[in-house]
Amino acid sequence: MKHGYFGRFYSFGESYRFLAEGLRAAPFLGAAKRHGDLDPRAIERIMLAVTEVNGCEVCSYAHTRMALERGMAIDEIRALLAGDTGTVPAAEVLAIVFAQHYAESRGRPSREAWQRLVEACGERKALGILGAARVMMIANVHGIALSAFLSRLRGRPVAKSSLPYEVGMLLAIVPFLPAALAHALAAAVLRVPLVDFSIP
Repeated sequence: MKHGYFGRFYSFGESYRFLAEGLRAAPFLGAAKRHGDLDPRAIERIMLAVTEVNGCEVCSYAHTRMALERGMAIDEIRALLAGDTGTVPAAEVLAIVFAQHYAESRGRPSREAWQRLVEACGERKALGILGAARVMMIANVHGIALSAFLSRLRGRPVAKSSLPYEVGMLLAIVPFLPAALAHALAAAVLRVPLVDFSIP
């Protein structure tokens, strides 16, 4: 990812949706880790792939450090942050491609992409991959606003952003979190489909 590049900016409504969906899917990421379906490097690859699509400088920096700490080679990290899956282990390519698709579709993956992932990986691992992608979307939404705010403080405001947006997005997590948590719990109790393909 190029230094100074700012990718997608998301609305406050999308921020809330990503938070509620991410909170609901996070336990599946935990289960996939506990059962050995996803190791720490695989999770970092998924998160780097999502971050590459969204263009979050703060998350790129943080997850580069975490990936290095987990033993990933710098060349592989750079490749993932450039959108190149050539260095990804063959067994993980589909997970990375799905994560990229998830971010590109603004968290609305196609039914076909999801079904292919489930068929190839099994439901438990697929849900873990979804959880990793959703958790990263939460971080990216707020990380992009933080990156733009820090750039503004350095005297380089981002053209497609504004100070009210940046501050608002950073503070929105406070009222959104309890509401999104209640939303996620209610959806789980009511067995609302984890991935809703009826919404474009």
